[in-house]
Amino acid sequence: MPTILVINDDGINSIGLAALAKQMTKLGDVTVVTPGDERSGIGKALSIGHVNITEARFGDGTRAYATSGTPADSFLIAVNKILKRMPDLLVSGINIGPNLGIDDLLTSGTLGAAFEAAIHKVPAIAVSYCLSEITDKMPEKTKVSIDDLEATALLGYKAAKHVLERGMPREVDIISINVAENADCSNVKLTSLCYDGYGDIHTATRDGYRIKSWSLRHYPDGDPGTDLHAIKNGKCVSVTPIKVEFLHNKEAMKDFLDSLSAE
Repeated sequence: MPTILVINDDGINSIGLAALAKQMTKLGDVTVVTPGDERSGIGKALSIGHVNITEARFGDGTRAYATSGTPADSFLIAVNKILKRMPDLLVSGINIGPNLGIDDLLTSGTLGAAFEAAIHKVPAIAVSYCLSEITDKMPEKTKVSIDDLEATALLGYKAAKHVLERGMPREVDIISINVAENADCSNVKLTSLCYDGYGDIHTATRDGYRIKSWSLRHYPDGDPGTDLHAIKNGKCVSVTPIKVEFLHNKEAMKDFLDSLSAE
């Protein structure tokens, strides 16, 4: 059976994690290694210091471990210390909240785990349920039910099944799936990343600023064809293929190098 590693950034007690891991057990041998508490917004950060590991059990007997580290820590600990090999697939989520556009791509712990997997040549799928409004106290996340996530978890299953049977699509390292609230899951749109960044998301406090709410209305609208435009303008599913490869335009650097080497 294929080995499937499941990670999230909402913590081991997240209903999104449970819903996704349950679907993955239909496809292979599942191991969950994930932060014990919420580590949203941590990106691909690694912990400098001690990382605790606690063995846990899901209700269906799935092997699970909670770490005090980040999602990226969880991937590295999973493959090097627990599995002691690379899994056949990494599935990250279900994130309770959107992962849309370039800023989310680089900020999200859900996608941070997927990046770490892709760097190590492990096929990666990230699944997000685009809850439209989240406050700093995050009560909205606790109100999401297993029924709310049923269609999203099923999409995660279908995506994982395809990748396990046919491999990742050519030139794709990460598949990011975003499902709008109350989405028509038959309305699936292939999208590109929106490259417009966050607006003014910080609210003034007595001694500084903080992010007090996280809402789809705070995101840029995005151009047609992008993930943000699709989710903000329709009850649909956005599927974004991502390749982890930076461009290096060395030809354009000649004058720059001349300036550095000039006496």
